[in-house]
Parts: sequence; C-alpha cells; structure tokens
Amino acid sequence: MQRVEIDHVFAKPVEQVYAYLAEHEHLGPLFGAKITRVRDGDSSRNGVGSVRKLQIAVLPPFEETVTEATPNELIRYRITKGSPLKGHHGEMHFTPRGPGTHLRYVIEFGAVVPGLDRLIKLGLERNIRKGLPEVDAKA
Repeated sequence: MQRVEIDHVFAKPVEQVYAYLAEHEHLGPLFGAKITRVRDGDSSRNGVGSVRKLQIAVLPPFEETVTEATPNELIRYRITKGSPLKGHHGEMHFTPRGPGTHLRYVIEFGAVVPGLDRLIKLGLERNIRKGLPEVDAKA
C-alpha cells in the first residue's frame, strides 16, 4: 500500500476552499486528469453518492464516488469503477487556520501490478503539490 500525505495552508477561508475543492471539475489540475461529472450526490451536487470520471493520458478511465461529505470539514471518496488500483480511498480534512484554511489530504492505495502504485504515488504527489497553490487564486 502507498500513502500520499499532504498538508497545505490556504489564505482563503474554509468555506471558499471547501466549496472549490468539492467541485469535481476543479480537481483536474490536481490529479493531472480530465474530469467529468457522472452523477450528482444523493442530497447535494457534490455530496455523498456524487461520482466523477477521471481520464489520465491514454490510461482507461475510472470513477471515484464521494462516500462521506461534511460541509467545510471533510470529503471522503474511493475508486468505484475501472482502475488498476486496489484499496483506494482519499480524505480531505479542512480546518480553519487564522483567517485561512489548513488542508490535510491523505490518499491510500495499492495496485494489482507490482510497482505501479509507487509510480502513481510520485505523479499524484507532484501534481497535487503543484496544483494546490492555485486554489487560493481560484477559490
């Protein structure tokens, strides 16, 4: 199993950062993927049950489903269709930090092909760290 752990502090308040990162389509630059919405959530657009499809380069597309969402606090999701990853889940924890926001982002996964999980971890960490600073400008 691989684990990506990222802590980032934003200048914008929790409400703005959460709202921005909850929108599936905004996650494309963080994951280096084209993202399309498959389904809205059960009780809110980006809440529990909402599904996004990710297309990364020439790899087969896969889907992620939001499994838990507490506004301005937490988003949990997992891959639910079409991926060589196994045991995948992601968590975004949002907490106020002064006038801004602290994000604790953790993703865990393994892969059916030995070594693939290590390659994916490197790409994910690089893309997420590169993309998070842009959130303040766009949120």
